Amino acid sequence: MRLICAVLPLLALAGCSSFQADPEKVTAVPAERLLAYQQPVAGSGLVVVDRDLGMLGGGCYVAVLVDRQVAARIGIGEQVRLHVPPGNRVVGIGIDRADDSLCGKGRLRRELAVRVEEGESQHLRIVSEAKSGFDIRLATP
Repeated sequence: MRLICAVLPLLALAGCSSFQADPEKVTAVPAERLLAYQQPVAGSGLVVVDRDLGMLGGGCYVAVLVDRQVAARIGIGEQVRLHVPPGNRVVGIGIDRADDSLCGKGRLRRELAVRVEEGESQHLRIVSEAKSGFDIRLATP
């Protein structure tokens, strides 16, 4: 009985962590939630952001930021492709201020410095974990 009492909370917390979606199950962010960096320009690079699947924050959109400007509103299991100027970019996530529900009232700011080269792409993923909340990380192949 003690073992069950010790393991059950750990399983509940693990269930709140996100997991990377299979590539064939990832959907594109709908056009109405794409706010910037959609048109390729000469010399641009590509930043691709995937949001994991999972229960934590599952009913909320997260704002994807490039150089601290909102570029898209992303939901679970979605992907956004952003055409950004080459150079060092600050790519981050934040609260979706367009959401007037409880989801838009919290605090969230995670950022990552990303070097974008002309014609190349950087892949990132948004994860959610029970202990640390949301984060943005470089995607591992």
